[in-house]
Amino acid sequence: MPELETKNGIEISVVIPLLDESESLPELAAWIERVMDENGFIYEIIFVDDGSRDNSWQVICDLAGKNRSILGIRFSRNYGKSAALYCGFEAACGRVVITMDADLQDSPDEIPELYRMIVEEGYDLVSGWKKQRHDPLGKRLPSKFYNATARFVSGIRLHDFNCGLKAYRLKVVKSIEVFGEMHRYIPILAKKAGFGRIGEKVVHHRARKYGVSKFGWGRMIKGYLDLITVMFISRFGKSPMYAFGGLGTLMFLVGGFTALWVIIDKLVKQAHSVPVRAVTDQPLFYIAITAVILGVQLFLAGFLGELINRNASDRNKYLIDERLHLTADRKNEGKDSNA
Repeated sequence: MPELETKNGIEISVVIPLLDESESLPELAAWIERVMDENGFIYEIIFVDDGSRDNSWQVICDLAGKNRSILGIRFSRNYGKSAALYCGFEAACGRVVITMDADLQDSPDEIPELYRMIVEEGYDLVSGWKKQRHDPLGKRLPSKFYNATARFVSGIRLHDFNCGLKAYRLKVVKSIEVFGEMHRYIPILAKKAGFGRIGEKVVHHRARKYGVSKFGWGRMIKGYLDLITVMFISRFGKSPMYAFGGLGTLMFLVGGFTALWVIIDKLVKQAHSVPVRAVTDQPLFYIAITAVILGVQLFLAGFLGELINRNASDRNKYLIDERLHLTADRKNEGKDSNA
């Protein structure tokens, strides 16, 4: 598979989103530099400051002044991890892109093996698995349930979808769009884009050394809502009529036949002089009419979705992996044979 052209022969781009992590940045940068130098990698470190309110940006500037391989991106306010990763991916130009958190819980010593799995074993994406986590039970149990749900829904056999330590082939990060809170589901986005070789590596998880976690319980709710969103987009993003139209048609038919059955049942009983209630006195009739109305609305929603999709600028946007061009000699051969 042909690789995207890399800049200055850079082998590894390390993308690090951060928020108020000024204490850990010097130690993390020094650790990454040591690992890269020991393995002889040509690298770049991209720190993305997601609106920090401490002096994280000043620390990044100081580090960049000492090491030309360190780059920095600064947001005017906090936009979230997905936005930080998106901008980091856009700036990255290494053959392999590594993402990791800035809190020193991810070990840079994992980088050489992650790089090898991408380059030598041919993976498109390798996700870390924090098999032994140094987190409180209140974070571990919800995480296990969340990961089990993500595995069941997506069919991707990963134990830790949300692990910040991941490795990507450059083409992967240039082909996906991370938005909202979708950083949790990058493996699903990559699979949707046609990158099916997704692997996993057990990584060492360290206890937080400085500061406190920036994520609370709210991320669990957002995580499940985003899972529903990404799965719907993956399956029906290009054909909303299949989802809304199919469900709408089913509800319309069930409601219509139920209402018809209620009416016919009344007429048959009246013909045999059997006492019956008026159709409008039966709750089942109103349930059936409601199903018909909802079915029509869902069908129209799918129809409008198809109209919007037809007029979208990227409706025929597909990821082309390779393209074979005819050489001049072969073109001339074709002309001669047609003559």
